[in-house]
Amino acid sequence: MAIVSSARESLSHAMNNRFLPNLEYLLQGSILDSAVEHLMHRLKGLCDNVDTSPEPFHDLEVCMSLRQPNANQPLLLRVRRALGRDAPFQMRYLGNPEVDQRRPTLVRSCMDCACTNGILEFLTEMGFRLEFEYIAKGYMFRKGRMKITVSKLIKIVPGKQQDMANEPISQSYIVELSVVAPTGQENVGEEMRVFAEQLKPLVQLEKIDYKRLGGMP
Repeated sequence: MAIVSSARESLSHAMNNRFLPNLEYLLQGSILDSAVEHLMHRLKGLCDNVDTSPEPFHDLEVCMSLRQPNANQPLLLRVRRALGRDAPFQMRYLGNPEVDQRRPTLVRSCMDCACTNGILEFLTEMGFRLEFEYIAKGYMFRKGRMKITVSKLIKIVPGKQQDMANEPISQSYIVELSVVAPTGQENVGEEMRVFAEQLKPLVQLEKIDYKRLGGMP
């Protein structure tokens, strides 16, 4: 347990003191199932590698939380693993989003790392607890350093994890435009704003204030 306690303390110290060199710039929106094909065609025309299909993904995402002494909010870590193919698990920390009216995008600190398939058991031993989980299935596009994902969120029903096609969370797709870049590259947001304008009126990408909505990012 000494190793677990040391890892937990080191992680909390890094988060509390913002020892994170990268920021994620983010815009989000949604589009109805009936219109998603039109958006896919628009993205194929705007994004890189137009001669090839976008990269498909089918992932399980698990959010784990750790209650910390003297902290108003728990520490959240997300673990994502690909379904149906052999790939490393991915762990991600996302800081509290900063919604600045002077910026065209939402900004939050970000840390990603690949890990082994025992990561969920390790986090549980550290004291983390399951907050929520879902399956994300969709496509990823690239435009320079920008990443665009169009994904259907699927709820997990006990005993039916291998056949989730009939259990969507909503009748729409989530669209996310994001860039992970080192601190200080403020021009990223303007690049994203210009690209988002080209997706209108099919989808309106915005910076969403989750605190005001009372939800989690």
